[in-house]
Amino acid sequence: MPIAPNGPLSYGMQLPVQSQSAIYAEPWEAAATPADLVRVARAADRGGFAYIAGCDHVAIPRRLAAGMSTVWYDPVATLSFLAGVTERVLLMSHVAVVGLRHPLISAKQYATLDHLSGGRLVLGVGAGHVREEFEAVGADFDGRGGVLDESIDALRAALGPEEYPEFAGELFSFSGLGQLPRPAQERVPVWVGGSSPAAVRRAAVRGDGWLPQGDPRDRLPAQIARLHALREEAGVDAPIVVGAITEPLYVGEPGWSVGRRTISGKPEALAESLREYAAIGVHQIQVRFRSRSVDELTDQMAAFDADVAPHLGT
Repeated sequence: MPIAPNGPLSYGMQLPVQSQSAIYAEPWEAAATPADLVRVARAADRGGFAYIAGCDHVAIPRRLAAGMSTVWYDPVATLSFLAGVTERVLLMSHVAVVGLRHPLISAKQYATLDHLSGGRLVLGVGAGHVREEFEAVGADFDGRGGVLDESIDALRAALGPEEYPEFAGELFSFSGLGQLPRPAQERVPVWVGGSSPAAVRRAAVRGDGWLPQGDPRDRLPAQIARLHALREEAGVDAPIVVGAITEPLYVGEPGWSVGRRTISGKPEALAESLREYAAIGVHQIQVRFRSRSVDELTDQMAAFDADVAPHLGT
């Protein structure tokens, strides 16, 4: 199910269980199992969800563990596992901190994932923010923006159709090194995450898509305008997929406290609210549902598919 800038408003979701930051994880996820993760992925696959996504952290320092937790599944392993139990839904890294690894290592992992899944990868990339994580693996934290810029360029070459890709940059250089299998897609879409000025510029100049990191609705129009202006200034003619992370959702009238920021109520009202994203130039929304169990989550997903999505113009 491709996501296109000139298509209808698409929707996908960050998977539960595989990342459990205190900012968004529900209490039931702490005791969840791989079978629960499979249930959610299959529910997305059966429904109209365009993608499922997984995060990337190698290790969390003690100073951040209370807020971030240390539960961060490896995205390549997780998405590969779920590729085997799904058929249609796209598989997104949101986001891969590619500066932690040499581009050829990332290319090998993600090319294999795309090959095994039949071309369902969306490679979301970001700069990262945990200094200790970079230092532990010998990566450059202070220079991570420049590393990411060149990594994207190197990954473009390494994920292309050539068995022996070539790239020559200031930080990375390779030629005469064969990597099979190649990705199933002729061009793996690279979406750039982040909302800082540098991240927006990076997405504009180098990305096929932009994944803002929690921008409130009232800030998005100016960010999107800047994104397009920078892209035009750079002479990039190809369209770009603009995303947004929505407020937490609950379809129907909840019988429990879902939080003041959660949008809840009748499907038509939820759809009316979410259509505002399309009106300001967003092409895909990442939705998140409040839930007390995996059963309630999959019920919410089904209700969204059946009752809200038809009113989104999808």
